[in-house]
Amino acid sequence: MVQVDVFWSYGIGASFATAAAQQLTARTGRTGRTGHDGRWSNPYLMGTVLYCAILFAPSGAWLLWGFPDWETMQVADGHGALPAWLVALFAATNVSQGVLGFWVAQRLIASGRVYAAFLQAGIGYAGMFFILVHGWDGRGYQRFFSAGRETFAAWPEQPSVGEALSRMGDWLTSPVALTLYGMGVVLVPVMLASMALWIRSGQRESGTRAVTGRFRILAAVLGAVFGVALGTAVAASVLVHLLGWWLGVPVAVLLAALLVVRRGGAADRTFTLLGLPDRRGGRGRTVLAAGD
Repeated sequence: MVQVDVFWSYGIGASFATAAAQQLTARTGRTGRTGHDGRWSNPYLMGTVLYCAILFAPSGAWLLWGFPDWETMQVADGHGALPAWLVALFAATNVSQGVLGFWVAQRLIASGRVYAAFLQAGIGYAGMFFILVHGWDGRGYQRFFSAGRETFAAWPEQPSVGEALSRMGDWLTSPVALTLYGMGVVLVPVMLASMALWIRSGQRESGTRAVTGRFRILAAVLGAVFGVALGTAVAASVLVHLLGWWLGVPVAVLLAALLVVRRGGAADRTFTLLGLPDRRGGRGRTVLAAGD
């Protein structure tokens, strides 16, 4: 969706960089530079660019052309409401934001702050989910679970749980949902397989005895995305509904800092499962989480 892909692609780029943290750390130590031998000779950056340019950006363009109402969260009324510059900008940001996410995470990794790089991915996914769940008017989930503007207009302003679940169930068999399923069969396995490959190969290259298992990586990544990031977004939406924007947002940020972001919190636990290099407490030593 146009409104969420800026955050999503940023999260994807940061995720790929974090998965290659061991290799990027080694390259930094070898060259004394920010994780690569030359500005454009980084194979992990190239992998990220190819993923965003060949798979992610085209999928967004497909959805925008096929379902302009849904892809714009029910803002656009067909193709005629979409200016050409917006379509071009949307396609460009699906790649550029991925590169930005990778670059920011890579810089953090080069300075030994791998956990901070991991949190960049979390920020991207949490931002994406907050827009999907809440949006700008508290009806983000209604916009998402509506195949078109007419369906969205039929939602009651304050639906009951039963009404919401019924409409969500109807959406699951809509043309939009069926298209997403087909895209997910390609996009998700490629991303997860690449991340698992980079994490495990980095551990082997570093001589780590315990190489994190593929299923453990899968569980950690899915838990971080659909447990930690989505849960944080839902909690923030509830707080905004209850307290309003001016009070709900600061309270949500404070709770996220205490329960999710800080070391020992929910994000740190999923990070530990991945077995990535982690320089803790500024002591200059690398602590590797154990594998399976």
